[in-house]
Amino acid sequence: LDDLATLPISQVIGEPIGRDTANAVGLSAAVLAKRDPEAIMSIFTADHVIEPVADFQAAVRTAFEAVEENPEMLVTFGITPTHAATGYGYVQRGAALGGRPGAYKVAAFREKPDEATAEKYVASGQYLWNSGMFVWRARTILQLLKEFLPESYQGIMRIAQAWDTPQQQTVLDEVYPNLPKISIDFAVLEKAPQVGVVPMPVSWMDVGSWASFMQTLSPDEKGNRTSGGASVMVDCKNTLAVSQDDHLIAAMGTEDLLIIHTPQATLVCPVGDAEKLKRLVQQVQGNFGPRYV
Repeated sequence: LDDLATLPISQVIGEPIGRDTANAVGLSAAVLAKRDPEAIMSIFTADHVIEPVADFQAAVRTAFEAVEENPEMLVTFGITPTHAATGYGYVQRGAALGGRPGAYKVAAFREKPDEATAEKYVASGQYLWNSGMFVWRARTILQLLKEFLPESYQGIMRIAQAWDTPQQQTVLDEVYPNLPKISIDFAVLEKAPQVGVVPMPVSWMDVGSWASFMQTLSPDEKGNRTSGGASVMVDCKNTLAVSQDDHLIAAMGTEDLLIIHTPQATLVCPVGDAEKLKRLVQQVQGNFGPRYV
């Protein structure tokens, strides 16, 4: 929030409830297109750590130039993989995009692979991690939402029509929570006829997982890391302890372990299994509903 202090409030769009990225992107595109029909927009997730910044900026410039030259194209960014990760989706790089060095057509999108498949992807040199960051014209993504996700499109356009009017918040609160919950990848990107990718050879960390969050913290001499409340570790190695309230985490003899305490729940998980947490969350939600998720 501190970074947004100088941004006019009229430039901030808040979701009344999370309905995944297709709707968040669609609403932003509709408001932008209303104010500037020729707008090109970019989508970047706030929990990514990317270095060096200059290389990131160069890739973004390439993507914007590619969209300016190919107005109907959607451009995603592919991170050059450093290991056979199973927690990321992959983008298969195709032929070079004519007239724009550093940009390529997308041959295929691949879901999160098993370890053997991920190793083949990385060895081939044709695959990139799907970063979830994009550049495209606002009008183009809206047209594709209209084609592939008409229910969301109709609701989003109803909200956009009321935007900057006294009815803005009322219509947003009424319509947005009922939009179908789906990601922009599944709803549009994997179906779109023209998709390009700009490789991004950077150090990239998606801090959306506890294992990656762990890497943002300074370790002690045995690789242990802590965040939040009080913790004590004895004979521990490579252990993360996070407490979000006045609750002491005390660990002894642990290794490669995540210990995460919130007022609602406590998670204990091997670091190496952090990418499988979605299954655990689904089971918790199935057993207890949203209370502990």
